Amino acid sequence: MPRPSPKGLRKRTFSTSPIMHDDGCAKLQRPNRDAVVDEPEKPRPAREEVVWGKTPDGQVFRVPTTHDVLTALFHPACAKSHLDILNLSLLGLQLILFCFLSRGVSKRFFLLYFVFWRTAYNAGLGWILTKQSKKRWIVKEVQRLGWLDETRRPAMRRWIRAQLAGKMGKDYSFDDLPLEYNTWLLFRQLVDVILLNDFLAYCMFAFASFRVPEGLSLPVHVLRWIGGISLIVFNVWVKTEAHNVVKDYGWYWGDCFFQRGALVFDGVFELAPHPMYSVGYAGYYGLSLIVGSYPVLFVSLTAHAAQFAFLIFFENPHIERMYGKRKPIAVRKPLLLDEVAKPREAKVREVSVSDIYHEDSVCESTPSVTEGETASESELETETETDDVPTPRIQPKRRRELPAVGIATAVSSRQLEGRQQVSQHDLYHKYFRRDVVILQNIDLLRSSDVMLVLLILYLCVASCLPILSHRTTLVLHFVHACAWCTFHSFGLGLLLRAQSQSKFIVRHFLKNYHYPPNDNGDGAVQEAFTNWKAIYNMSLCMTYISLGGLAWKTYSWPEMWSEGDALLRHTLGALFIGLHAWAARESYDVLGVFGWFYGDFFAEDFPAHLEYTGIFRYLDNPELMSGASFLGLALISGSKLVGFLAVMRFVSHWWFLKTVENPHMRKLYGESLRKEAGFVKVIKNVATKNALLLESRAGRHAPDIRRVAKEVKGTFDKVFEETADVVEEFLAKSKPKISEVVQETKVLLQQSRERLIITRVANDLSSCDIAKYKLLILPSQSGDKRFHLGEPIRVQWQAPQGHSRRDWVGIYRVAANKSTLVTRTSTFGKWLPVHDEEWDGDVPLSNIHRVSPKSLEPETGTLMFRGSTLPWNVGQYEVRYHHDGKYNVLSLDGPFEVYVEKHGSLDFDSVRERLAHIVPLCLDNDPSLIPLSCGGTGIAETSSDMGGAADGRDSDDFTFWSEEQAKRISTVIEEAFDVEYAPEVIMADANLTALAKRILVSKQLLVNS
Repeated sequence: MPRPSPKGLRKRTFSTSPIMHDDGCAKLQRPNRDAVVDEPEKPRPAREEVVWGKTPDGQVFRVPTTHDVLTALFHPACAKSHLDILNLSLLGLQLILFCFLSRGVSKRFFLLYFVFWRTAYNAGLGWILTKQSKKRWIVKEVQRLGWLDETRRPAMRRWIRAQLAGKMGKDYSFDDLPLEYNTWLLFRQLVDVILLNDFLAYCMFAFASFRVPEGLSLPVHVLRWIGGISLIVFNVWVKTEAHNVVKDYGWYWGDCFFQRGALVFDGVFELAPHPMYSVGYAGYYGLSLIVGSYPVLFVSLTAHAAQFAFLIFFENPHIERMYGKRKPIAVRKPLLLDEVAKPREAKVREVSVSDIYHEDSVCESTPSVTEGETASESELETETETDDVPTPRIQPKRRRELPAVGIATAVSSRQLEGRQQVSQHDLYHKYFRRDVVILQNIDLLRSSDVMLVLLILYLCVASCLPILSHRTTLVLHFVHACAWCTFHSFGLGLLLRAQSQSKFIVRHFLKNYHYPPNDNGDGAVQEAFTNWKAIYNMSLCMTYISLGGLAWKTYSWPEMWSEGDALLRHTLGALFIGLHAWAARESYDVLGVFGWFYGDFFAEDFPAHLEYTGIFRYLDNPELMSGASFLGLALISGSKLVGFLAVMRFVSHWWFLKTVENPHMRKLYGESLRKEAGFVKVIKNVATKNALLLESRAGRHAPDIRRVAKEVKGTFDKVFEETADVVEEFLAKSKPKISEVVQETKVLLQQSRERLIITRVANDLSSCDIAKYKLLILPSQSGDKRFHLGEPIRVQWQAPQGHSRRDWVGIYRVAANKSTLVTRTSTFGKWLPVHDEEWDGDVPLSNIHRVSPKSLEPETGTLMFRGSTLPWNVGQYEVRYHHDGKYNVLSLDGPFEVYVEKHGSLDFDSVRERLAHIVPLCLDNDPSLIPLSCGGTGIAETSSDMGGAADGRDSDDFTFWSEEQAKRISTVIEEAFDVEYAPEVIMADANLTALAKRILVSKQLLVNS
């Protein structure tokens, strides 16, 4: 709710009162049914609505009204700054050149001109904004240059003030606003110059490339123009709607400079992911259709790809830095088995899945507000916002998603007693052990993996050996591809449906294989699921490889690319294949390995939970896009056989969804399944509005139109049902010493990598008095220069006043560098800058403003190496002080020893005690990660995430921020106990007691062997 004073950002309140938008226009905003209104709605003047911003240093200010670029630049009544005049001049120059240059010269000139502005946009702005996001580089440069400093550069400040004040409204005060906001306004004008010239240069290039394609009929030309104009209109609508959501604050990346609100998505952002960068470029392809030019099409594809690169390399990392939260892994959050899983005794009975879960665990309906991914692709809560109100957390529902890690059950420790507990972490490692996904995680010592590799190999070899006649070869390839496609969709579909209805696969293993008497069927479930995963992945690979073999055999290289439709077919085919690859990657990112292998058909002890995130936010069944690759290969090969397989793929997958997956989802999740996806909802809303508009204009013909529409819909429904019955009836009647060499190779590569650097040396060492540079390793906890593996290392440095602020200190193995004057080996991340603010990651900043010496006393400081900057192998090391971001050595100290205390007696207490010392060191002594028994706090697991079950956590449990920390523990255990574990094993245990028992068992096995 609104606060009486601007002590922070405030949360938006929704009302029907006018809201003053960034373009200066007052518009009515519809009430949101999810909003909480504490006061009766009263109309009030728009100017009473105040928007507050906050700078990174905590200064809160009132955000003035801004105007959109088109109004500010082209409206005669708006004042024009010098940059606006420059912008208009550049735009006008393009128009003049287009009129006077010949067509051939115009095409080449505007192509190069567009490349220049597109590079300035995606590469230039991306680089500048990345530095601003990381280090506030733009603001610091303005401060360093003194552009807004009245004492240092008064003329420049007056000029900038005149440029900004003339474009703003009466609520703008240059002197009262912080530096960050004024810098952002100045940056906006630079962005306007780049964006508008980029757009106009593309249009001029397209117009200069206009031609009328030959060999096309009049209807095709008409459809080409209609399609092009429709795409352009759609593009304009997407951009307009997106700007209405993100406003100027998001449009110009305002959150790189100051904060003005949380990220909220609605409207066009429910139509497609990243609409401003994805479907927001549909106009490129619409204009390509109109001008009928392949060069324009390929330039559009290249520019669009550059825009996605801007998204991947700047926007997504920026939003992760600004709004992302680290999530610990290997967290044990207790789940009460009697609330989330079927009782063991019930497994003997035929009980429906819906009886397993309590009604309270059913997910809520999909929220209307969803979480964003990028700064500029979001609705910003700019009207009223507060710091203590967190950003809405999106938890839409999605089938086959990994279940929630915490179940909301408010129980006391007394209620927890006597109940069997399990965590999702344990369940995950119960069902998954480095499973193969496509060709990822291949292990040639695993029989199923060897079978997969051999099957792929035989098909590839068979495709490359033209033994039979061409016609016979095509027939065999077609039958082969049809067989795999049929088996994958219908064969595995029937098997999975039987598993859903009667636990057919689990029953088969219970019937034919022996398990321990107290196993309660767990062994059968795990073995059934393990074999299912191998068969499914093999079938998936063979389906696409057999299709690729058929497409290869039917493909012929076009003789003339510029004639006919060969180039268009190849382009569209490649796009369809890329669409399928993207959809598959997005689906896997959302579903995870659990959903990818249909885990909810087998793992009943996983809690049922749905989340509609990622691509599933827009589509219910993105798996249907798997047919896009079939269609793409059909277009590229030009083969009717491949086209038939594409149709077959769509039909078979539609049958799979209708008869296998959807019934199981309804049985498992019931009414919690959503009825419409985001894409369908937006399209239906648009269609409904257009239908109402058509009826209003139809007059007395409106009843006839409604009757015809119902008849057509009924016809389609009837055809759909009859087709389903026919397919169902048809299927009902028709009824699978390497590790040592690798380790030695890794050692050799590690040793050789230390030499793979280009040494940069400075030429100005004559001005440096090396005697004044000193480096000293401070004693360890034991009082000497022996540091336990993982123990922080403190280094004290001394340098004369005025030394380079880009100096740095690195840790190296003793004898790795023969010279004491120049370092010629890599630190592999084991280094720290003397002044961190002078570095952007591992790159020193240029144009460093050197501070003039104020005294003759040397400058001193202390660096602490910890975490990833420490050496994680035992041995002798030294530290080196380097000059000005280069490899010249000014001082060194050492050696010091990194060691691991070897084990003493092999009993449980001593092993656990050693682990209680090792694990916290490997986890950087982070209290939110280390075990409670070692002084941890478990802050990483909030009470809300724990669902009230925090009291059930084992005091020996620990968690990780990354797999790298598990690798550290694995390394130290190998040094301390002479046993080797993969990081996955460490993460699976994630418990001092469990790990100690595992070590004892391993040592016992080694002794016995």
